[in-house]
Amino acid sequence: MLLTVIVFCSVFLIAALLIAASGMGQSEQVKRTLARLDALLISRRDGEALDEMVDLEKRELMSSIPLLNRILLRFEIAPRLRRLLYQANVKWTPGGFLLISVVAWLVSSYLFYLRSEAVVFSLLVGLIPACGPLSFVARKRAARFLKFEEGLPAALDLMVSGLRGGHSLNSVLSLVAREAQDPIGPEFRICYDEQNYGLELRAALDNLSVRVPIQDVRIIVTAILIQKETGGNLAEILEKCSYVIRERFRLKKEIRVKTAQGRLTGWVLSVLPLALGTLMFLLKPEVVSLLWTRPFGVKLLYAGAVMITLGALMIRKIVSIRV
Repeated sequence: MLLTVIVFCSVFLIAALLIAASGMGQSEQVKRTLARLDALLISRRDGEALDEMVDLEKRELMSSIPLLNRILLRFEIAPRLRRLLYQANVKWTPGGFLLISVVAWLVSSYLFYLRSEAVVFSLLVGLIPACGPLSFVARKRAARFLKFEEGLPAALDLMVSGLRGGHSLNSVLSLVAREAQDPIGPEFRICYDEQNYGLELRAALDNLSVRVPIQDVRIIVTAILIQKETGGNLAEILEKCSYVIRERFRLKKEIRVKTAQGRLTGWVLSVLPLALGTLMFLLKPEVVSLLWTRPFGVKLLYAGAVMITLGALMIRKIVSIRV
């Protein structure tokens, strides 16, 4: 037990020091960059010649650790993780996210190995805590998109009022960016800035649908682009889009109420075997350990894991109704 506590504390301290060092390195880099820009601006005001070129290229930082940053830039999963973290509004880097997941997997696998002495089964069980950061990010992302859907009809009404008042589309985008709350305001601010800095309207709206990949945003983007090509009353089109989004949102809430029992059944059937097995292991470890100390028990564990997974996926498929 003492060895377990020492190993856990050591891994925790190492992970904390790495995260703290990466954060300090990033803050120091930001401070140096700001000091450099201040010096260049002062020299410009004083009329001095600028021999140094300012690099304005947008660079993607996947991790504050240089080695890990170079490794992540070579794989396609790093931009996807960065987009996922941005959509969840989590201030992590892909490197920090992977580091936390790996540390959680190793620590939990080692702790379970001390009790079970089964390497493969311990590594598989350790994947459950390792998915904790991903589950947290996914829940934050879903909550942010839900909040976006709830406030989108009000933002469309604001755009309709601006268009009927004689403003252009670019002006109403700026109006929504100023008046709407998070997350609608910041997303429309990015769309407005991209168009204001020379990007085409189609590209700016496509980027908005990529940052917020929900059906309501795709409906709005498609409606605006079709109106730009074929003409028509944009205010009336957006008003009808607002009505459609409100009806879709009402129907989705009604479907969630109707399928609440099915979703609860899926959670119970998925979590109950794991909770019951853990409780029995705490009460009678010598009996439950037969599942991973005997070859037939290992086969039963694999079969149970496959059946639980298939059952959860089937129930999710049944209760998931797309609107």
